[in-house]
Amino acid sequence: MNHGKYLEDEMKDASPTDFCIGVAGYPEKHFEAMSLKTDLKYLKHKIELGAEYVVTQMFFDNTKFFDFVVLCRKAGISVPIIPGIKPIPSLKQIQFIPKTFHISFPDELSDALEKCTTDEQVMSVGIEWASHQSRQLKKANVPCLHYYTMGKSSAVKDIATKVF
Repeated sequence: MNHGKYLEDEMKDASPTDFCIGVAGYPEKHFEAMSLKTDLKYLKHKIELGAEYVVTQMFFDNTKFFDFVVLCRKAGISVPIIPGIKPIPSLKQIQFIPKTFHISFPDELSDALEKCTTDEQVMSVGIEWASHQSRQLKKANVPCLHYYTMGKSSAVKDIATKVF
């Protein structure tokens, strides 16, 4: 595709693309990996096979992201690593996210979420937390930010207004 050659022979005026491949990375380790070390070994292999960037699984503690980047660099992974941010939208997600994605909330975020009794309160906390994360990450010169919206983009609009 990057040379303008496609599987469809009849394609007329085919233009080259800027197609590339990104892969997932897990700052808190993929739940099926034996260890973070083995997880990084497989991530490095994906890069060796041609992946050009990494987008991380969502995380709520920037320290875990920064530590992950250091470990990746020590392992010889030099492609851009893009942090994945998820604003927490509802009371249901407070239980769902850690259980499903095997990630943890920092104590400060957990404390704020425990005080919430409505989805609106959770959304407000989620937007503030993701905005705080985004500002910190932006200040650290990450290549860009990726937001997990899961079909609910209004929170990201609010975050973008606060951060950019």
